[in-house]
Amino acid sequence: MVVDFLNTVDHAAHTDVLDDPEAWLAWLAAHELTDSADVRAVRGALRAAAGDPVSSPAAVSVPVTVRLAGGPPRLVAADVAGAVLAAASRLAVRGGWERVKICPADDCRWAFYDRSRNHSRTWCSMQVCGNREKARAWRRRSEEQLRDRVDQ
Repeated sequence: MVVDFLNTVDHAAHTDVLDDPEAWLAWLAAHELTDSADVRAVRGALRAAAGDPVSSPAAVSVPVTVRLAGGPPRLVAADVAGAVLAAASRLAVRGGWERVKICPADDCRWAFYDRSRNHSRTWCSMQVCGNREKARAWRRRSEEQLRDRVDQ
């Protein structure tokens, strides 16, 4: 849910689910959540915490309750902001928050969960963003080598 929430903004397509009331209500319904007034601030703060270079870190707090009802304790919240922060907190406690990353491609910045064994994944997709960046780097190196040959 955390990654889904972070990806309610799509920098490549220049869309934001929060700007489209129908799409936002559909997202809330799909996750069985209710709306929250501070949803943009929570998303921005979480994206910054995950490494988004254009999101500003911010202090946000929302009410979350610990419920104990005949099973293990559970974090519960009344709305989307609380539910997402509760899920992010569970990730942090289990040591999984470091795996939530933002693709460094300027034209992407998609959030993803790094499932690699050594936590070293950089790109949201090696086939798209990683391949594009590797091709750019190859072209730069080729151009530099060509300039070096011409200069000699």
